Amino acid sequence: MEKQTDVVIVGAGGGGAILGLALAQKNIDTLVLEQALGPPTGIRGEILQPNGQKILDELGILEQLPCDAVRPVQFFHFRQIGGGRLCTIDYDLLPPPYNRALVTRPHLAHQIVLQALEQRRPNSLWYGASFRKLLRKDQQVVGVEAEVEGRSVKIAAKLVIGADGPFSKVREALAIPTQLHRYPESYVVSILDCPDDLEETQYCIGRQTILGLFPVAQKKVYVVYMVPSNSMAAVKTAGLSALREKWTTIYPELHRTFETLIDWNQTAYMPTGRARAATWVRDGALILGDAAHGMNPHASQGRMQAMVDAMVLAEHIPTWLEQGDYSAATLRVFEACRRPHVEMLQRLADEEAFFWNTGNPIVAYLRNRVFSTLDRNRRLRYNVLAATAGLRDSPPFGWLDRLQAVGFLPDPYANDLPAGAVPVVS
Repeated sequence: MEKQTDVVIVGAGGGGAILGLALAQKNIDTLVLEQALGPPTGIRGEILQPNGQKILDELGILEQLPCDAVRPVQFFHFRQIGGGRLCTIDYDLLPPPYNRALVTRPHLAHQIVLQALEQRRPNSLWYGASFRKLLRKDQQVVGVEAEVEGRSVKIAAKLVIGADGPFSKVREALAIPTQLHRYPESYVVSILDCPDDLEETQYCIGRQTILGLFPVAQKKVYVVYMVPSNSMAAVKTAGLSALREKWTTIYPELHRTFETLIDWNQTAYMPTGRARAATWVRDGALILGDAAHGMNPHASQGRMQAMVDAMVLAEHIPTWLEQGDYSAATLRVFEACRRPHVEMLQRLADEEAFFWNTGNPIVAYLRNRVFSTLDRNRRLRYNVLAATAGLRDSPPFGWLDRLQAVGFLPDPYANDLPAGAVPVVS
């Protein structure tokens, strides 16, 4: 063996980086392997939900986010394309201090987490390190082999953690059966200068059409536009002018902003998929985040749930190291704790994708009725918000709630809010 450590984490994404930092703060010998050559760059929409903010606060990261790169957003307005406002979600219903969504510059929080990890524990983060295979002793995983700067490095570890995304090579090496589902919809994401006035998030929904507009600091805006999967080549063939025209037709109030889209380098293509691993653990190893439970972005919780995974693990790992027990039976306590919540969010995201993305006029009609009910029903609206914010473990709707949301039954508790919610005048 050329290197020894207590914990090796494959992947320095949202979950792997948070876990690496959390373990470093506990002075646990940890090595994080990242195949990219440096911190992430490029275009992607970044929204920190309240549960993610709380985690960053606990790690001392939230206060490090530059004020001029973070935009707190209180209201999310859902609008019918070609019609009016359907519903407004007000984050002020949530208890402070985490009662806003934070829209940040791309990769901002992630980059600061990686910097904090390197400062806290130098040489614990290896860039350009590609996972090659697991090392085993009998049936127990005892380390990994990686390629670093063109040479093979064997790393002995008491615990191996795969945090390497929905197409996880660690998961594959662990022979964990996994259902991978590619959604028929993907997204074009852009960040543009915003000479227009956009104070609040606008989410425009039509038939097989979604345009999300998220205000960013320094007079910028994220544009998130739904397209059929594998259609980016066709979108580019149609040209930038066609894309600008579509966006302007949907939301003409930002026509000057859309005119600042002048180069395809201002855009990125974001495919969508879901991963459901049959188990998250093996003897000496486990997986987290998208490697275990990737979900549709409609849940607005994919990265947040990887972060939660990391924090839960960071509480268990010191005990496992102290006891010297890394069996699957012991590690399964992590999966038992986390799986019910993430599977609830996966189901919620799939349901939202079915209704929000629909081209069926009947389904779209029912969807719009639900949004209109939510706008009047504070109880149901709070339940949806709490799930989106990562503060709810159970589904926001039961069967009776669904009938009430569609308007088939009255809700005698429509104005009731749970303890801890902040009552506001709608």
